[in-house]
Amino acid sequence: MSYQILAINPGSTSTKIAFFEDETEIWSRSISHSTEELLHYPTLFDQLVMRYEKIIDTITYHDIPLTSLSAVVGRGGMLPPVHSGAYLVNKAMLDQLEFDPVGEHASNLGAPLAYRVAEQLSIPAYIYDPVTVDEMIDVVRITGWKVINRFGKGHNLNMRAAALRYARENGLDYHEQNLIVAHLGGGITSSLHSKGRIIDMISDDEGAFSPERAGLLPGQQLLKVFSQCGLGEKELSRMMRRTGGMMDHLGTTDLREVEKRIASGDEHARLIYEAMALNVAKDIARLAAVVCGEVDAIILTGGIAYSKKFTALVTERVKWIAPVKIFAGENEMESLAHGALRVLTGEEEAHEYVARPVVTACPVDKE
Repeated sequence: MSYQILAINPGSTSTKIAFFEDETEIWSRSISHSTEELLHYPTLFDQLVMRYEKIIDTITYHDIPLTSLSAVVGRGGMLPPVHSGAYLVNKAMLDQLEFDPVGEHASNLGAPLAYRVAEQLSIPAYIYDPVTVDEMIDVVRITGWKVINRFGKGHNLNMRAAALRYARENGLDYHEQNLIVAHLGGGITSSLHSKGRIIDMISDDEGAFSPERAGLLPGQQLLKVFSQCGLGEKELSRMMRRTGGMMDHLGTTDLREVEKRIASGDEHARLIYEAMALNVAKDIARLAAVVCGEVDAIILTGGIAYSKKFTALVTERVKWIAPVKIFAGENEMESLAHGALRVLTGEEEAHEYVARPVVTACPVDKE
């Protein structure tokens, strides 16, 4: 029996859709949403009907019969901490994403878009490995401030897919391996997969800087910037998450451009480039300590992993820990579809989502 799956991945200015038969991608499209068009929608969820109608129009135009679908899978949104794997989209999840998400992000539309398509066909809708997968063990959560605990947040969809692929291609059981996966993209996150669980993770604000992100910053100097620059939280967040890293140092987020500068003799570009690679290696070594160095493999994935020069710099510094494997690319649509397929074939069981309030804490007594 074959299974046909529609994968939906909403981004800030596009909605990507892809049609799979079992593990094979048959067809894919990226539906663009212009800035002018999006201005007509005051909130993210105001875009839901518009995006849904464009998905249906695109599928109809390309003559793909909806009735052939076995399931629809959407990109997981900003939910409170969840387990890895698949979740069946239910009302509790839809309400959480619309009215009480952890944060505002286009991926919050992944579940409701998948549900709208699936509901009319009486087939299941899933999400798979959202950003907020958090299976970290207690000891790695502790910080020096009792009201701040570390939590899982990263490129889980691609990282876990890379770990599963490594195990499958080498005839290994993912649930018996210790694997470190670094996702190298506009943001950089690294995760430790131990015996089938992501027991630690270094998010994009506590580790290596990246083309866009500032990464981990010295606390005392950060406090001075906060107190002296007079900027609000949103402006500071933009500095740290959109215009930090390579962008701040070199004025570009394009790694290829930086490599051209290095080739032409730009020593400052070389310094920043090598520093970014070194910081990725330090993150990997930091995660290795959690399992006492007993790491079976290190996997580098994401868009930057296409760069042989960059991955060679990282590999040189971490190969003493474990063998390094490169799985370049984001692979988001494939990861979504393959996750849903594992549920349909009985290899995995989908979780049932239960809503939880988003809790925030302030360390200062305001009274």
